[in-house]
Amino acid sequence: MTHPLKRHLITLALPALASSFATAQTAPVVAAAVQLEPVTVQGNYLNAVGTSDAASQGSVTAKLIESRPTLRPAEVLEFVPGVIVTQHSGDGKANQYFLRGFNLDHGTDFASFVAGMPVNMPTHAHGHGYSDLNWLLPELVNRIAYKKGPYFADEGDFASAGAARISLFDALPKGIASLTLGEHGYARGLIANSSKAGAGDLLYAIEAAHNDGPWDNPEKFHRLNGVLRYSFGDSDAHSSVTAMGYSAGWNATDQIPQRAVDEGLVGRFGALDPTDGGNTERYSLSYEFERRLTDGVFKLNAYAIQSKIDLYSNFSFFQEQPIDLAPAGINGDQFEQAEQRKVLGLAASRSWNTQLAGRDSSNTLGVQVRHDRLDPVGLYSTVARARVATTQESTVRETSVGVYAENATQWTPWLRGVVGLRADHFNFKVDSSIAANSGSRSANIASPKLSLILGPWAKTEYFVNFGYGFHSNDARGTTATVAAKDPNGPSIDPVNPLVRSKGGELGLRTEIIPGLQSSLSLWALKLDSELLFVGDAGETEASRASKRYGVEWNNHYSATKWLLLDADLAMSRARFTAPDPAEPLLGAHIPGSIQTVVSLGATITDLGPWFGQFQVRYFGPRALDENNEHRSKATTLAYLRAGYKVNPNMRVALDVFNLFNRQGSDIDYYYASRLKGEPVAGVNDVHFHPVEPRSVRVSLIANF
Repeated sequence: MTHPLKRHLITLALPALASSFATAQTAPVVAAAVQLEPVTVQGNYLNAVGTSDAASQGSVTAKLIESRPTLRPAEVLEFVPGVIVTQHSGDGKANQYFLRGFNLDHGTDFASFVAGMPVNMPTHAHGHGYSDLNWLLPELVNRIAYKKGPYFADEGDFASAGAARISLFDALPKGIASLTLGEHGYARGLIANSSKAGAGDLLYAIEAAHNDGPWDNPEKFHRLNGVLRYSFGDSDAHSSVTAMGYSAGWNATDQIPQRAVDEGLVGRFGALDPTDGGNTERYSLSYEFERRLTDGVFKLNAYAIQSKIDLYSNFSFFQEQPIDLAPAGINGDQFEQAEQRKVLGLAASRSWNTQLAGRDSSNTLGVQVRHDRLDPVGLYSTVARARVATTQESTVRETSVGVYAENATQWTPWLRGVVGLRADHFNFKVDSSIAANSGSRSANIASPKLSLILGPWAKTEYFVNFGYGFHSNDARGTTATVAAKDPNGPSIDPVNPLVRSKGGELGLRTEIIPGLQSSLSLWALKLDSELLFVGDAGETEASRASKRYGVEWNNHYSATKWLLLDADLAMSRARFTAPDPAEPLLGAHIPGSIQTVVSLGATITDLGPWFGQFQVRYFGPRALDENNEHRSKATTLAYLRAGYKVNPNMRVALDVFNLFNRQGSDIDYYYASRLKGEPVAGVNDVHFHPVEPRSVRVSLIANF
C-alpha cells in the first residue's frame, strides 16, 4: 500500500518531471552520444593561497555540495574538514556534532548560521547551543564558509571550536523538480525555482519528506518545508528578504544498553520505549543588505525566528522508578523537554580601506545584537508522552550585545597582520517554577585576536593565529541555587554565565603542486571550565578546565577537468587539566571526545553524461569515561552516488549509504540505567545508537 505522503510527493514532483521529459522527447535526436550543454569548469573550493587568514579557514561552493549524497540535511557540515555529523534520536532532532577533540553534543562550541541567522539556540530545552539544521534545503546552498578556532573578531558565542556560515542562492541557475524514493519508506519531493519579479528575483522552494528508517519501531518521520526569498539590487547595493517555514514529527529509537541486546531483550534496531520522539516547528523572516562604498562595504542583516519543540526521551528506563509499576510495555523514566521561543536579532558592520604608516590597511567595526524569549522552557516527567509531573518550568529572557573592531594591514609584501578585539555583554532573566532558581544575572567578556600571514613564497603561505573566545552557559544554570530534581536538597552554586576559551594555531597552505590545494595546521585550545547545563537532568554540572590540541591535514586535488580527489586527516587529544574536587580518583579523559577523523573522496563531474561521488569517512574510537576504561569502537562508512544525465534537463542518481553494510555506532555513551528486575541503583553499561544499515535511494531530477 502506498503511504499517503508518498502519493503527495509524487503529485508534487510529477508535473515538472513530465514537462522536462516531454521537452526531451520533442528535441531532435542525435545519432551519437546525447548532446549536453557546454561544460563550465567551476571551482569546488575557494581556498586558494591569498584568500584566508588561517590555514584551517575556507569555503565550499554549490558545485561540490550538489555532487555529494547526504543521509540528512545537516551532513552538509561534513564539508568542513574534520567535522563528523551523526544522529542518535530520530531525524527531527538536532544532529550530534564532533570536531577538534569535542563531542559538541548538538552544537555547543561550534557556531552555525544560515542566511545570516544563527542556528545555535541558547538555553534550549534539550541542550545549550542546540543546532537543528533539519530545515535546511541543500539544493539552495550557494556556499559554506568555515573557520576554526577563536581567532576571528566577528565570531562570538559558541565559536571556540569553529563556525560555519551557510549562504543561499539569490536565484537558481535552473528550476529543480526532484523525486527521491528509497528503502525503509523513504520518500522526498522538492520543487524549487526562481524568476524575475519586479526589480529582483523571486526564489521559492517546497519540500515534503517521509521516512520510517530501519528501526523495529517505525520512525514515521514527516517533514514539510518551504522557502520564499526575494533578492533585488545591483553590484553596488544588494538586498534579500527570506521567509522560511518548517514542521516535523517523528518516533525516536534512542540509544539502548548493550546488555539488552546481548540478552536478547531487544535487537540492534529496537527501542525500549516506543513512545519516544517529538514534534518541532520553525518559522523565520530575515533581511540581508550589502552596499559597496567608495572606500569599503556596509553590511546589515536582521532576523526574527519563532520555534517550538516537544521532545520525549527515556535514557534510563526504570532507574528513577525502581518499583516496576508502569503500564505493560511502557518504561517509567520518560521525560519531556519542551519550549516555545521567539528570537530577534541584528548584525551590522562597516569596513573601509585606509593607509596605516604608509601601508595598505582596512578597518572593520561591527555590532551584533540578539534577544531570545522562551515562554516557557520546561522539563516534565511523562508516560507515553502524557505529562505526569513538572520538574521545572521557566520563562527566560536572554539578551546579548557584541561589538568588535578589526584591522588588517599589509606591512610588507610578505607580511600581513590582522588584529581584532571583541567585547560581549549578556543579560539573563529567569522566572522559574522553583522560586529559588529565579533571578537575574549579567556578564561581560573581552576577547582579543591576532593573526599573522606570511608569504607567499613558491605558492605557499604561512599562518600564525592566536585568540581568546568564549561560550555562554544556559541562563537557567546562571541563577540556579537548588537542583531541579531535588529542590529540597542541598544548595548548588550557579555557573559562570560566560566561559573563557584560549586558542592558537600554526599552519601553512600551498599550491606548489599544480592542481593541489593542501593545508596543514597545528592547533591548541584551552577552556577554563567545561561548564554545562544538563538538560536531561534539569540541573547544572560544572566540569574541570580542559586542554585540546591536534593536527589537521587537508588536500583537494583536481586530477582532471572531471575528477576531484579529497583527502582529509584530523587528529586531536583532549584532557582535563585539573583533578575533579568531588571525585579525585577520576581520570583526565574527556568522555566522548573525538580523536581521529579521516575522510577520503572522489568526485566525478561531466564525464560525458556520467557523474558520481564516492566518500569514505572514518570516525575513530573515543573514551567513554574519565578513566578510559570503556571505549567506543571506530566506525567506517562509505557513501556512493552514481548518476546519468538523460538529457540537458534531466538526470537520474543512485545513492547508496553505508555501502559496505558496516555495523557501527552513531553515538556511544557509558552511564547507568535500569531494566526491569535489575538492582535499584541501575547498571553501568555502554549505551549505543547504531548507524543505519546499507540503504539505497533513487532520485529523478529535472531542471526547467
